[in-house]
Amino acid sequence: MHSRSTIHQITTWPLWMRAFRPGFLAGGLLAFLSIGYWLLILTGYVTWQLTMPATIWHAHEMLFGFTGVVVVGFLLTAAQTWTGAPSISGKALMVLTFIWVSARLAFFIVLPNFASANLLAVVGLQLAWWLGAIGVLANMLLKARSKNNYQFLAILSVLCALNILYLILVLINNIQLALAVVDTAVLVISLLIGVVTGRVLPFFTAKGLALSEQVRTPNIDKALLYLSMLGITLFFISKFFLDSISPALIVLVVASLHLIRAGIWWNKKVLKVPLLWSLHFSYLALGVGLLLIALSFYTSVISFKDALHLITIGAVGMMILAMMTRVSLGHTGRALIIPNYMSIAFVLVLVAGITRSILPYFIGPYFAWRVSALLWLAAFLLFLIHCTPILTRCRVDGRSG
Repeated sequence: MHSRSTIHQITTWPLWMRAFRPGFLAGGLLAFLSIGYWLLILTGYVTWQLTMPATIWHAHEMLFGFTGVVVVGFLLTAAQTWTGAPSISGKALMVLTFIWVSARLAFFIVLPNFASANLLAVVGLQLAWWLGAIGVLANMLLKARSKNNYQFLAILSVLCALNILYLILVLINNIQLALAVVDTAVLVISLLIGVVTGRVLPFFTAKGLALSEQVRTPNIDKALLYLSMLGITLFFISKFFLDSISPALIVLVVASLHLIRAGIWWNKKVLKVPLLWSLHFSYLALGVGLLLIALSFYTSVISFKDALHLITIGAVGMMILAMMTRVSLGHTGRALIIPNYMSIAFVLVLVAGITRSILPYFIGPYFAWRVSALLWLAAFLLFLIHCTPILTRCRVDGRSG
């Protein structure tokens, strides 16, 4: 009886009520721990022991680990609002989270006579985690015939495929193509940010500033969706099949449309609302990052990898930090008000993105990387301080979730 009572207490802990709770907490912890470990590697305080390059682990964990778990947590929570159907919770959510945690730990399995055991374990665990998440989302959306949201199933499926392809390429030691898969995944995540931002940012801005109507851009939204898909396809083909094809022009157009949309949405009053300006500036970083990526195809002065990090840190990192903070407050019945130190956290991530992508041209790459990592660590430590109690406690209004 005692063991049943303990299990019941664990499975009914507020952390397991909604997918965003463990998703955001796990994402925040991985963002802090993995970059902390990466900084120790960069500074020589830790010697990398695994057979794969440390950069391979770093890229995987930040894209498919950190970004992946936050995206899944967000979508499985949002789908409940879209469809009215209950999402994953309780024991099932615990199992899904356990699989994700196991995949993080599996990288460090060391078997002397089976060097690939860790990667094979990660392949199996990551595939199980992705399929579990996609299955839950598909069940909710298909039952409700929520056709407007089927695109998220496609995006998650593409990320799953890229994740597994990446790990297989690492297994066969084709590091160059593996890194091309990572670059493709960043562009897919950029597409996801474009779609989600197009839905929520005009609404959040109008609500936060008490505007009478939202500033909508339906034609640009549609053009961005299809052109982004075309750009991603051309980029993948150029890396895997036909290097004479260049996605540069399409990426340039996509970047321009993002920047135009950012300008249309801009309202200087957002500067007084941290939960708004953080989203606006992270979206601006996406447009600028894509613009620099497009230009990197035309000139060697601009580094593709540095431009890519403006997206991964300044756009993805800051967007995730702002959205996790906002959703954590809103979905637990709390007011959308943050302490001053969270505003500092948003600034730190933005500066980390600029430091990593632009300052290597002026102060040397290794120093810039280390400074960027420190800024990132400080930002996500502040997030964990603020949001861990929120994510692990009941709603303040007494409702479930």
